[in-house]
Amino acid sequence: VVRRHLLQRYEHQPFISCLAGFYSCRWKRYQRRRTEPGKCCCKTRECVFFPLLVGAFCFSLVFLYMWGEAKNDYNNFDWYNYGNLGFWFLWSLVLLVVAAILFMYIALLLVLAMCLLAEGQQLYLHWSHKIGTFLVLGFSITALFILSVLWGDQWKTVRLSFQITAPYLHIGAITIMVLLSWPMALYAIRADKKVVQVVIVGPYLAILLFLFLIPLGMYSPCIREVGTLGPKPALIGHRGAPMLAPENTEMSFQKTIEHGGDGLETDVTISYDGVPFLMHDSSLRRTTNVREVYPNDTAQNAALFSWDALKELNAGAWFLKDKPFSCMGSLSRADQNQAMNQSIYKLSNFLRLADSQNKLVIFDLYRPPEKHPYRYSWINRTLEVILNESGIRPHLVLWLENDMRSFVHSVAPGFQQTMGTKAPVEDLLMDNIVKLNLAYTEMSSEDIRKYAEANITTNLYVINEPWLFSLAWCSGAHSVTTNAVHTLKNLSQPLFLMTPQQYNIMWILTDLASVLLISLIFAL
Repeated sequence: VVRRHLLQRYEHQPFISCLAGFYSCRWKRYQRRRTEPGKCCCKTRECVFFPLLVGAFCFSLVFLYMWGEAKNDYNNFDWYNYGNLGFWFLWSLVLLVVAAILFMYIALLLVLAMCLLAEGQQLYLHWSHKIGTFLVLGFSITALFILSVLWGDQWKTVRLSFQITAPYLHIGAITIMVLLSWPMALYAIRADKKVVQVVIVGPYLAILLFLFLIPLGMYSPCIREVGTLGPKPALIGHRGAPMLAPENTEMSFQKTIEHGGDGLETDVTISYDGVPFLMHDSSLRRTTNVREVYPNDTAQNAALFSWDALKELNAGAWFLKDKPFSCMGSLSRADQNQAMNQSIYKLSNFLRLADSQNKLVIFDLYRPPEKHPYRYSWINRTLEVILNESGIRPHLVLWLENDMRSFVHSVAPGFQQTMGTKAPVEDLLMDNIVKLNLAYTEMSSEDIRKYAEANITTNLYVINEPWLFSLAWCSGAHSVTTNAVHTLKNLSQPLFLMTPQQYNIMWILTDLASVLLISLIFAL
């Protein structure tokens, strides 16, 4: 009898031993006393800590989803950090990797806890995992708070993403509820008291019913009848093709043209001696070798350099060194040599290139700083270059600058007047506006349709991700500004496009299958 008792006590249970070992760091192999379903599964301290574990899982999931969907704007995030830190690094990619690792860690702990509960074991989370849980919870909440303060528009991106991912998130949520039905049934059906059963099953069924009905409130412009999809939006290269070549250089715009871009976007600054040139940043530090050539003028505004000084700078070597996009492909030897020899590009040369290829142009025009000779004649000087020096056909110019718009229209009536903000249709028509240039976070199929009825087209910027481009396509956008012309040009139809009938079948089949599985689990 004693020998049999000892054998039972030290019987090897590898599955439970592994669960307890990873969760509690208790690797001893002994027969554990099972907790009866419906009874308290752990000590008071563990009961208090378990909701923190669930909370850490939820917050880390939200942050991972948010940051994953923010991939479209990673370059903006890295550029913001460059402005504060003074050196270029792919912080966005590092943050994504950290978010994924922390989520997988906390998800593993939660899965281990659920498995232990299903086996009737008491929970005891090791102190190191408790510290880890607090770190994940604190990191996720802090990151969400900081991003909400500094980059609040990213929540608009998350809301837009739901128009694409909601049908598939719905299926994932239903799947999780089916997996949770086994421990729920185990504890609820065998509970001694009806009150305990109601407490366990009630919230579960309420959440399940909510998930069954939530598709009634879903909306996605990509769920539409066959034949109602509009034409594919035109592609305008944002500073050219900055994933393939140094931004705002001749090579970058040539790459856009090679990959079939319909237009070119850039940024225009005026030099101290009145030569408009292409530069996005207020300084030359990020995209030139100004530190080497003019070390004493590194922080000086780009507009305070003469054109002779600007011509001496290299505008391509930084691209090969910093690799500004995480998804950049490898360049050929010829492209590397060409990038190494890029210089700052003049507006007049840019316009001649666009005209020769019959490409639309749109640009942000930066007003020179105080004490600049062209501080008060910047628009006149830009118009002089466009109309008299470049020879570009006026209808190819999308004029975006709002200052002196009436004057610009009077001297260049052929320009396509473009507004950067939404406004009543009557006001837009009064100002001769024919196109809106809006941030993609302002995307609205209803507004796009309303403006289109008044012959006002809509361009959305900056769209790089295929899912976001698909959403813009389904919403009726006429063009998009993008860093990824070479990628989006290959899309023949929007991603996630389906008919209402296809979606209804997917929804109904998912709900019916889950009801059947959950009913069988509870019945068994």
